[in-house]
Amino acid sequence: MSKSLIIVESPAKARTLQRYLGNAFDVKASVGHIRDLPVKTLGVDIDNDFQPEYVTIRGKSKVISDLQSAAKNVDEIYLAPDPDREGEAIAWHIAQCLQNSKKPIHRVLFHELTKKAILKALEQASEIDQHKFEAQQARRILDRLVGYQISPLLWDKVRRGLSAGRVQSVAVRMVCEREDAIRAFEAVEYWSVAATLQKDAPPPFVAQLDCIGKTKVDKDAGRIKDEKQAGAIVADLKGADFVVSKVTRKEKRRFASPPFITSSMQMDANRKLRFSAKKTMTLAQRLYEGIEVGADGPTGLITYMRTDSTRINDEALAQVRDHISAEIGPDFLPAKANTYKTSKSAQDAHEAIRPTDVSLTPDKVAPYLEKDMLKLYTLVWKRFVASQMTPAVFDQTTILIEAKQYQFKTTGSIMRFLGFLSLYAEAVDEGGSAATSYGGDDVILPSVEEGELLQLKDLEHKQHFTQPPPRYTEATLVKALEDNGVGRPSTYAAILSTIQDKEYVALEARKFMPTELGALVNDLLVAHFPAIMDVEFTASMEEQLDKVEEGSVEWRKILRDFYGPFQQTLEAAKLEMKSIKRSATPTDIKCDQCGGTMVIKWGRLGEFLACEKYPDCKNTCDFTKDQDGTIIPKPKEELAETGVICDKCGQPMVYKHGRFGRFMACSAYPKCKNIKAEGTGVKCPEEGCPGEIIKKVSKRGKVFYSCDQYPKCTFALWDKPVAEMCPDCGSPYLLEKNTKKEGKHLRCPDKKCGFRRDLEEEEGEGEK
Repeated sequence: MSKSLIIVESPAKARTLQRYLGNAFDVKASVGHIRDLPVKTLGVDIDNDFQPEYVTIRGKSKVISDLQSAAKNVDEIYLAPDPDREGEAIAWHIAQCLQNSKKPIHRVLFHELTKKAILKALEQASEIDQHKFEAQQARRILDRLVGYQISPLLWDKVRRGLSAGRVQSVAVRMVCEREDAIRAFEAVEYWSVAATLQKDAPPPFVAQLDCIGKTKVDKDAGRIKDEKQAGAIVADLKGADFVVSKVTRKEKRRFASPPFITSSMQMDANRKLRFSAKKTMTLAQRLYEGIEVGADGPTGLITYMRTDSTRINDEALAQVRDHISAEIGPDFLPAKANTYKTSKSAQDAHEAIRPTDVSLTPDKVAPYLEKDMLKLYTLVWKRFVASQMTPAVFDQTTILIEAKQYQFKTTGSIMRFLGFLSLYAEAVDEGGSAATSYGGDDVILPSVEEGELLQLKDLEHKQHFTQPPPRYTEATLVKALEDNGVGRPSTYAAILSTIQDKEYVALEARKFMPTELGALVNDLLVAHFPAIMDVEFTASMEEQLDKVEEGSVEWRKILRDFYGPFQQTLEAAKLEMKSIKRSATPTDIKCDQCGGTMVIKWGRLGEFLACEKYPDCKNTCDFTKDQDGTIIPKPKEELAETGVICDKCGQPMVYKHGRFGRFMACSAYPKCKNIKAEGTGVKCPEEGCPGEIIKKVSKRGKVFYSCDQYPKCTFALWDKPVAEMCPDCGSPYLLEKNTKKEGKHLRCPDKKCGFRRDLEEEEGEGEK
């Protein structure tokens, strides 16, 4: 009996496939990439036309030998990493390692992990897409050329450990420029006038002043600029007749949003569920690869989650239409299936993100899914079903009222048919309409006719100020990246994680703000690498990579075109970029220890004051600046606030340093002496324990991590826990390790799982 070998990326995916395919197939997992560019060197031979140097990733030698052994015992080999550029690269490298087996090697693409889809994909197996692999290879080399040549420059000029990236640095620039716009914004005062009117009997309704003569009051030129002008209007309207001049009644329809693509799923999950892009993609990966659903074993619940297409296949459309008709009602089923346009830049290689089986409703799978996984599955399921439902229908009434030369306006809507809104409504960002809005204020207006006289019950004027542009949330930054063509939907989660991990931006109240470090690095890069930091240039590079995948551009050509100008810019920056770490800006502040002048220097945590007589005098302190830029030294004991509130007195907690490292203390000390150890953000894994794992130091000065509920809970670790879900087994945290043999890496705490990922000193912005 013939036997075949299938190689996928993750053990979870392997288990799902093995369940469906049985003993005729041997399913193995590569656990991600097996070969890559070296960590400690550039790994690109620039003089040899950008020839990459691939090496076996640390810890993957055993995986390769296991795959080679498995290949000896089969007749055919199917390479089935994920169906995208990164997956194509993994397949290409595996094929290189198995070419000595002399066995036929096929490429198979699994867009969903159901038995029918798996068998169909095997029947349609083809060859590795060389163009797609070359597109990934070109991206990887571009990122390496930028990251490994600009980053050392930042190490030399600013501090060690910094990084720059072809896409991540542009994302940081967008955050910095938004912050600059907010700081430069000057609020403008304006006023509104509102009339409370009534027909013959209650209820009254409110109409806003809309025009003065023919000038709109909501436009810049026609704004009511101050209280004096507003008061004059109110005074002029005393005793005026308020007459209905026009009544417009329209039936309006609101149509459903298309099914999710990668970016829209990340945006809606952030707005509705408060999930980060990284968390959303981790959960989606597990839903795609397979979840144990009762006695049926691992089942893939959603289609592939890295896609920019809204396309749905005919079979899935038929199934969802049957479900809507039978379970929701025939009135909610349109006469023909809804179709949606896919953006011009979309690769359209995959369908939209949808449930693999719409009959597996959230209620049915709820017993088998973790809480957050169920939330995301519910979002995907409802969005898909709603996308094929009838539009919402409402009546919108607009009434215009004239009084002297003034025109007032009010609008109300009455819902006639909920349509898809009975199941799902897309969330919007701060400043937009409510998620459940259907096109206007849900205000019931009286039945009035043109020429009818209304009673004036009240007339008031209110002060307002124009608002600065809002800071980016994860959802709006993803949208901005997408709108500007920066990166690809599959890279957004990695970009957002990287710029936070590198401490270039911080999330405060779910809004991105550049850190002092991020603003400094951005200023340096914009000044010395204007092309790399240009949004349009980065977007055009993405288009070139797409052309490589299409086969219309040779991959080395875009590297040649890029590297010449880049190398010249790099050499100039080495000479011209200011050395921040060596600079010292004098101030008029005197050292309180030796009388010398304090200077501004840059350190690992940002700017600080240091005595000019260092090393003879080692006096330092932090400082703040007032609105005029005046430097104000901080008291020695004052450190950065933590964002944590003291549970004893309600005052902010601040970081302080003691014999055993950093800890949190109440800012109200000595009145309040409450202290806390530094948290990790990882919940205690012991069942039923409400604690958090915190950092501690033993009596011998060794750092360890334990539950803050000690002695009630004695859970402890030597390795630092990281609040990141294991993509293979679902462990809620990973362990950070750093050994001479294996370097710095993350590892699953469950030894049976075996998941491991290297932590490199470079930008991680590949498509995974």
